[in-house]
Amino acid sequence: MKSNRTRAGWVLGTWFGCGLSPVAPGTVGTLGTLPLYYLVRGGGHLAVLAAALVVTAIGVWASNVVVADSKEKDPQRIVIDESAGVLIALAAAPMTTRGVIAAVFLFRLFDITKPPPCRRLEHLPAGWGVMMDDVGAGVWAVLVLSVLRAVHVL
Repeated sequence: MKSNRTRAGWVLGTWFGCGLSPVAPGTVGTLGTLPLYYLVRGGGHLAVLAAALVVTAIGVWASNVVVADSKEKDPQRIVIDESAGVLIALAAAPMTTRGVIAAVFLFRLFDITKPPPCRRLEHLPAGWGVMMDDVGAGVWAVLVLSVLRAVHVL
């Protein structure tokens, strides 16, 4: 029987079950973060960034719990890392449908391709390694979104 701590770690780590999707759990987790984004975006970009930081901190803890319980280095079922990363991207995106689509697309692109230093961040210990490569992908998305905004594409 799992402890309450372990159950909470799995619920949060799988982003309320999104990571249990048999198809594209990372994308499902990313899309499963949009309700939180829509909940906090009324507070502006800083509120979205604050949510990203909170989710990142919780994600390190939850990922550590799931890694220890599953005995896997980076279980694909953990998708709270996608939640943190896409919130970072969304914090820099225009709060429009186009902005959300661009942020989600760019985050997933960089999460999948893992440009430097994202791949290296995976080697951090346990929950840190699970989370930080996706935080890095979110930062890459922010950089591209910033360029797109500067040249008035978004």
